Formats: sequence, structure tokens, C-alpha cells
Amino acid sequence: MSTYMPKAADITRKWYVVDAAGKPLGRTAVQAATLLRGKHKPTFAPHADCGDCVIIINAAEAVLTGKKLEQKTYYHHTGYIGHMKEIKYGKIMKERPEFAMKLAVKRMLPANTVGRASMTRLRIYRGAEHDQAAQSPEIWAF
Repeated sequence: MSTYMPKAADITRKWYVVDAAGKPLGRTAVQAATLLRGKHKPTFAPHADCGDCVIIINAAEAVLTGKKLEQKTYYHHTGYIGHMKEIKYGKIMKERPEFAMKLAVKRMLPANTVGRASMTRLRIYRGAEHDQAAQSPEIWAF
């Protein structure tokens, strides 16, 4: 019996809507990363980009459990000497909840071309409305 190798022509992509309202940010990011990667399909192969497209709505209503709003920090470097910046997640969730969700999903994907290609199929919205109605997305319940 031979191992199945997915071809680019054989891959069919579907659109899914993941609602983050009232759910932990990390749990929502795990579901989105699984769908983007294609691990829910029986034709999954780790070297091939066979995932689906994901729309995350209500990112502003995602919940961080425990004391993460006060204690968890996001670090980034500007490129200048001594310019390491840190921002608390409380401020990020208040001002840019889409960025916090995108960061969580990105860090759950592989750091290679498959992960970068998967991130292009992710759409995140602060509220309940999205622009992908023409793709007729299905609701993904978890």
C-alpha cells in the first residue's frame, strides 16, 4: 500500500467561520490553526498546504483567562540598539484585538513556507460582520 501524496490540483478549499465571542483566545486560535493547516482532513500531509480558509469574528470579545491581561506581555524589537518594546495584553486586547488573535494563530503554525501560505487564508474581524459572504462559509462549532 502506498502513501497518499496530495497534489495541488486535488486540493479543495472550503471557508469556515469561527466565532470567538466568550471563548478563550488560545482555544479559538487552536481551532483556526487546525483548519488553516488542514489537519481535520483525512488527506492531510505535513509538507503540503492543504488547509482551508478561516474567518474569525468577534475577536474583540475573546477572553484571556487568569491574570493574562495584566501579566502577559508582547515583546518586539524596533531594530535600533536598546529599543526592545513591551506591551501588556490588556492594552492590545483593548486597542487591537485582531492583532492579538493573528499573533496567537501565527505562533501555532509552522515557521516555514507552509505556515506563511496558511496565514494568507486567515481573515480576522473585530465584530460580527465579515466581507466573505460570497464564499458561503460554514460555521465551525467547537
